[in-house]
Amino acid sequence: MSRPHHLEPLNALRHPIAGRSNGWFVWRGSEIPQDDDHFFDPLYIEHLDTHAPELVPYLALPPGWRVLLAPGHEDVWHDDELMGI
Repeated sequence: MSRPHHLEPLNALRHPIAGRSNGWFVWRGSEIPQDDDHFFDPLYIEHLDTHAPELVPYLALPPGWRVLLAPGHEDVWHDDELMGI
């Protein structure tokens, strides 16, 4: 998550666990980053307090869930497409 920490909203989605990945993908801003410099970078859970502290309460959600957070806004929903359904 190398995008600036102030960009809103904070988006997160969890795919099924595969290999060493816990399935979480997190980004800031309206769009999923597409350029090579800002695509998904690995982030250790220990760094979430610095990079995305507002996401910590949602980390226990199982695969298939999405989160959208912005000031005064919280949206959490299950997305069957993440599970290949």
